[in-house]
Amino acid sequence: MDECPSVEKAAAIGFPIIVAVVSALFALSYFISALLGLPTRLELPVAVDLAGVALVLTGLAMMGWTFWNRSPANVIVSTYITLSKLFRRTPISDGSGRLEPLVISGPQRYTRNPLYLGIIVMVFGWAVVGGYVFVFVAALVLLAWFGLFLIPFEERELAVLFGEKWHTYALETPMLIPFTKRKKIS
Repeated sequence: MDECPSVEKAAAIGFPIIVAVVSALFALSYFISALLGLPTRLELPVAVDLAGVALVLTGLAMMGWTFWNRSPANVIVSTYITLSKLFRRTPISDGSGRLEPLVISGPQRYTRNPLYLGIIVMVFGWAVVGGYVFVFVAALVLLAWFGLFLIPFEERELAVLFGEKWHTYALETPMLIPFTKRKKIS
């Protein structure tokens, strides 16, 4: 992986992988729910369903805002490279032809991972709207995957790619939850 793959290659390879991973995530979550003897559905009041709709819309808005400030093509290519490095155990120091700038505007002013935050909020919203317990489990599994594996790996990669600029940004901006850390470096 010496050079940055084309958007077409990243999409052609990445899209089926994403579909497979999401399908596996929901299947695993359903299995975990069944194994733990959790109920299939919760009957939630209409007001709670409406709160779920608000969460889905908030998650979609966060994702849309992210794509407004960083092109979806750029996200696909960088995600493909990062996941390839993670699963192939390629050294983080391998730039793999990545040339995109460090984006610290838009939603990235409030969280270093607005796309992941949007996805998590949206999945929790879907769980509330449908009342399906396995979707709640899926949201928790997703949160664990992002928080324990993917984000730490990506952040080590970004530290190598962007150096001091990244370290300053990381000190000033929370990893996932907005407004939990705002230390301006002078």
